[in-house]
Amino acid sequence: MLSYQHSYHAGNFADVHKHLTLSLLLESLNKKPKPWSYFETHAGTALYDLSAENATKTGEFKQGVSLLQGKKLPSLFDSYLQVVKQLNTAIDPCVKYPGSPWFASQAARDGDKISLMELHPGEHQQLKALFRRNSAVAVHHRDGYEGVLSLLPPKPNRGLVLIDPSYEVKSEYLQVAKFIEKAYQRWSNGCFAIWYPLLKAGNHHEMLRKIKHSGIRKVLQAEFFVKSATDERMYGSGMLLINPPWHLEQQLQQLSESLYQHLAETSAAPPQIQWLVAE
Repeated sequence: MLSYQHSYHAGNFADVHKHLTLSLLLESLNKKPKPWSYFETHAGTALYDLSAENATKTGEFKQGVSLLQGKKLPSLFDSYLQVVKQLNTAIDPCVKYPGSPWFASQAARDGDKISLMELHPGEHQQLKALFRRNSAVAVHHRDGYEGVLSLLPPKPNRGLVLIDPSYEVKSEYLQVAKFIEKAYQRWSNGCFAIWYPLLKAGNHHEMLRKIKHSGIRKVLQAEFFVKSATDERMYGSGMLLINPPWHLEQQLQQLSESLYQHLAETSAAPPQIQWLVAE
């Protein structure tokens, strides 16, 4: 939706969960010397100012990335925290927050390719300006689903697609499921990472059901909760991972348990990591 602005929500618990997962996926890609391709359907802007009006109005980052400052955290957090730290100072450790395009650009090596789709005119212009001198990053002003599909299968032929729409419209869930089926047909060896919100309405269940019965194998589901499932607000964050690295299940279990310790309210259920569809 063109009305959605992520600057109100940057650095919240869902961003932390999503970007930690993304950091682990990028780390895994970099373990092999072969170059990779990275795509985003809804790139947003790559950098957010947590001292700006939009962020301070909601204050969501205070229950997210801010709660990790000064904590003793597992080494799985290192890559994520390093990217955040590089944008800030010791005096003000949590003023700037990176979006997912920034995490990808910081992980990219010579030969790696990044393609970002963003339909919102203002956010597209910000992305374009930020990466104008980075030849590895292509910024497209087009529909994310159509744009990514047109570029599959990619060269290099290993890599990752991140799908994280706003889900402001209920139909977006099924749109994601339809996109995944088409994208997987074109790039069955690619890794697909789908973020989705956990809300009382439960609109994500139909998306999960569609993907579960699509015939796609190796689908890992990771859900992290910060509030009771009866809460009227977003109570958790979900990640669906198709063709994940073999070690990601164990990594997400450790990561989620640490996040649960530092970010979750006492009413929240423990994190759940399970295979929606086995290999």
